[in-house]
Amino acid sequence: MNKIVITFPDQSKKEYEKGITPLEIAKGISNSLAKKAVAAKYNNQVISLNQALDQSGSLQILTFNDKEGREVFWHSSAHLMAQAIKRLFPEAQLGIGPPIADGFYYDIDLDRPITPEDFPALESEMAKIVDENHPTVRKIMSAREAIEFFKKNHELLKVDLLKDLEATGEEISAYSQGEFTDLCRGPHVPSTAYLGKNFKLLSVAGAYWHGDEKNKMLQRIYATNYPDKKLLKRHLKRIEEAKKRDHRRLGRQLDLFSIQDEIGSGLILWHPRGALIRHIIETYWKEEHLKSGYQLVNTPHIAKHHLWETSGHTSFYQENMFHPMSVDEVEYQLKPMNCPFHMMIYKSDIRSYRDLPIRYAELGTVYRYERSGVLHGLMRVRGFTQDDAHIYCHPDQLTDEIMGVLDLNTRMLSRFGFTEYDVYLSTRPEKYVGTEEGWDHATESLRKALELKHIDYELDPGEGVFYGPKIDIKIKDVLGRSWQCSTIQVDFNLPERFDLNFVDADGQRHRPITIHRALLGSLERFFGVLIEHYAGNFPLWLAPVQGIILPIADRHFAFSRKVQSEMQARGMRVDIDLRNEKVGFKIREAEVQKIPYMLIIGDRELESEKVSVRLKGKGDLGQMEIKDVVEHMFNEMQQ
Repeated sequence: MNKIVITFPDQSKKEYEKGITPLEIAKGISNSLAKKAVAAKYNNQVISLNQALDQSGSLQILTFNDKEGREVFWHSSAHLMAQAIKRLFPEAQLGIGPPIADGFYYDIDLDRPITPEDFPALESEMAKIVDENHPTVRKIMSAREAIEFFKKNHELLKVDLLKDLEATGEEISAYSQGEFTDLCRGPHVPSTAYLGKNFKLLSVAGAYWHGDEKNKMLQRIYATNYPDKKLLKRHLKRIEEAKKRDHRRLGRQLDLFSIQDEIGSGLILWHPRGALIRHIIETYWKEEHLKSGYQLVNTPHIAKHHLWETSGHTSFYQENMFHPMSVDEVEYQLKPMNCPFHMMIYKSDIRSYRDLPIRYAELGTVYRYERSGVLHGLMRVRGFTQDDAHIYCHPDQLTDEIMGVLDLNTRMLSRFGFTEYDVYLSTRPEKYVGTEEGWDHATESLRKALELKHIDYELDPGEGVFYGPKIDIKIKDVLGRSWQCSTIQVDFNLPERFDLNFVDADGQRHRPITIHRALLGSLERFFGVLIEHYAGNFPLWLAPVQGIILPIADRHFAFSRKVQSEMQARGMRVDIDLRNEKVGFKIREAEVQKIPYMLIIGDRELESEKVSVRLKGKGDLGQMEIKDVVEHMFNEMQQ
């Protein structure tokens, strides 16, 4: 009974003494693995390396290369930074310090502002704590004991976090390292020495406590840490590149969009060039959906308030909705979603199984109340256009319909230059609507569709929304950042609430299976991602200005206008720069505006009735006939 059997990821098994730790097992496998290890996954639960194993089970040693390993490493690093903050600023109140996509942050309440000038001192103190090699020790307390402990240490934000837990009787865990103790579920690395010294404090921002504008504004310190100096340098280089690609900066530089106080926070003004790109995206979107058997619909921006009571939005989504407005003594609501309208279109007629599948698609503008603290350029707004669609199908058609959505999704994202994705299949949560049988059928259909399409995916158990399982697709941009755009969800909720049905072959009424899906997400956010992905250097088919004609002198204006007319007649988007400036200046301006083709016209070009072609970032292509330029551009647009 003193032996346990450990099963490893390759399904090999080995017997060990009960009480052995993952770190001891890692050392027995190889010293290099033990040096890289930061945590372990034991029977699907992430644990500390020094936790004793008391029963047989599966074990995976986690390194920084594993997602869960990075989270442990970065969360432990957040504690390291918090300890340094408390040493240098003992009066600081600590909020929360979670790991995030590329590092971690910690929220603090401090009367004086933390500035980048403070970073070197904090980093130096962090390095000192690493050298001190404090073991991380887990402590278990009752909620009352934890409240008293943190009150005694004047950590009132921690006390606030604990208040709701006192009545539950739940045990509370805290982690100590040296003189520092923090409220935390864990796990953590075994000691501060595991964290190394490849950390970097990055920035400070404001953040409301609990994300609520009514609460106090805290200071949020962002940082990162890597086990290798090269990885840190690579990350810092990505940050610098991301700053250059910031869609807000490029949006101003390229005159694509603006957000103005006079209009309102989170509301986008699309300028002519941005609106032209939007038009191109929308036109392509509509054409692809029509080819794929969708019917286009359009729905109002407002509806009577009771529609949202029927859909359930007033119960579970109220805080994200704008206040109702009164019209003729009837309350109307700005729509936060397009779904209820599509349900009503389906319900407007008797449907037969022979009509199915029915696919409705809409570029529908919705309005959601987002707190001002989370608004961010095009990425988080209050008014945006979703590329929504709802598919109503027979249960037997579900797998085929999901496969069709995946095909359309892959084709469209590829056209926009996104070919790498992370795909997640989310299954039934604890609280859900519908039957287990319905959930199992829907989940199996999603899984089967992914596997038939040979799409690698990660299972996300219990993370489906309450109304159905879903597939989430996160695209990766040129910097390797992930962006949530596409989602494919089975919905058991709205068909029930709106009493949707169809007459089946048996003559009885049945509920249709309803698929809610968005491929680009919102046009605003997707446009922001496109700007950053291409750094404003849009592919030719998306570029708002594909070419600009640069006459050298006034005597070249007439021929320049002729060239412009010819190219526009052939579908090219071409401007002309008639300013009284030197051609070198005009070229530099065109480069700044990221215009792909520059067509220079001087005396030689006027005489030969050709143009000298200069390609952005690639230099001169020489003189070309107008028809050859058009053909060259047309071929590039098809790539």
